[in-house]
Amino acid sequence: MALRLSLASLGEVPAGVDTPFYSRDDLSAGIVHFGIGNFHRAHQAIYLDDLFNLGLDRDFAIVGAGVLPSDALMRERLAGQDYLTTVVEQEAGRSSARITGPMIDFLPPGNAAATIERLADPAIRIVSLTITEGGYFIDPATGVFNPAHPAIAADAAAPEAPATVFGLILAGLKARRDRGIPPFTVMSCDNIPGNGEVTCNAVAGLADLIDPALAAHVRANVAFPNGMVDRITPATTDREREILLRDFGIEDTWPVFCEDFKQWVLEDHFPLGRPAFEKVGVTFVEDVAPFEHMKIRILNGGHATIAYPAALMDIHFVHEAMEDPLIRAFLRKLETEEIIPVIPPVPGVVLADYFELIERRFSNPKIGDTIARLCLDGSNRQPKFILPSTRDRLKAGAPVTGLTLVSALWCRYCEGTSDSGRIIAPNDESAARLKQAALAARSDFRAFLALTDIFGTLGDDPVFARSFATALESLHSRGTKATLEAYIGGRL
Repeated sequence: MALRLSLASLGEVPAGVDTPFYSRDDLSAGIVHFGIGNFHRAHQAIYLDDLFNLGLDRDFAIVGAGVLPSDALMRERLAGQDYLTTVVEQEAGRSSARITGPMIDFLPPGNAAATIERLADPAIRIVSLTITEGGYFIDPATGVFNPAHPAIAADAAAPEAPATVFGLILAGLKARRDRGIPPFTVMSCDNIPGNGEVTCNAVAGLADLIDPALAAHVRANVAFPNGMVDRITPATTDREREILLRDFGIEDTWPVFCEDFKQWVLEDHFPLGRPAFEKVGVTFVEDVAPFEHMKIRILNGGHATIAYPAALMDIHFVHEAMEDPLIRAFLRKLETEEIIPVIPPVPGVVLADYFELIERRFSNPKIGDTIARLCLDGSNRQPKFILPSTRDRLKAGAPVTGLTLVSALWCRYCEGTSDSGRIIAPNDESAARLKQAALAARSDFRAFLALTDIFGTLGDDPVFARSFATALESLHSRGTKATLEAYIGGRL
């Protein structure tokens, strides 16, 4: 009979499933985290669980927070199982399950007053975020905070009732300043270059619209450490729930499945203190930028590289894409010839070895990561994961054939059908606009490059434009497989 996950049932968990070495009564809140999704529960929450199991820093338990409708559903599901999560780590030859419990509360989304009051609590020393690359109100083409975004303008007009993560954080910092409480550290855990600086720009940029003195306070007194995070964590579906029930006998409404590998590189800038993360595998460095650069370009850029051809070829899982010889060869050729050569050295890392690791991780048949997840939110991901490498190579006068093929594949994907005619469901906030531009690009490729909020001035570069046009024409006339073959064979 299945065991329904709860604090009361922890003592009955089947053999072989790890449970916390601590009780809920051992914990007290020290962190408010916005964005309690799968990645957070497979990453930051795991490091805290490991630390709490060592008997350390149990005053840094997590209080969840959020602003989206999905946050309300997550709160409901997790509250129903006392904020416990089953995490299943999967490698080709093994799977293991553990129950984690570093979260002790989840603030009601939509209740700004309750969230602000919790942020003002002196016990809260860190506010962390996993809100995806698209959640920072950044102009995709420039990477600069956009103060004119309607959601930011709404928070600026009503700062006492904020509806964005940054409005809530700013209101919490203001309350602490007004009460004489030192500011908490704000720690982004999203895949954005310079994620600490980006977060500072969002919080202080909003403050600029409300109170310049508050903006000055934020810039002078609030710590925003940069960090690089890494763990492949697919979305939870009934597939994962059924595997958990079948293989481990546990009923969890929202389990997390992930790979065995995880990494966190972080700048040590926490004025009010922090958990001893270094004791559980976090690497602290003076400058995260080289590690961020490597991971975002090679791993996230690699995901984008395989995602769109796989979608156009009707491939469902990431490991299935890696089993396709054309897609695997496309990834290797692009990474080794165009992406890795423009990545600066990373202390203690051989980039060729790092790519070999990434290739093995993408090939993991047990993880169940989907191509649809990798294709999500391309309008925010392309400018962060692919186009920076393109710009660097153009600046160096180097060829960009493979990188522009990735952009052309994305354009073809945005048309909304695969090569077989299968309908591709929209999965981008700008899906309608992207589809219109992609369809127009069938007769004039410039229609897609005219999306300057994404491409910036790249469309004006004759080398990029010519290469993009060639790749897109090939995709339209010959299809994805033949175009990949041409690129791999040096004929594109």
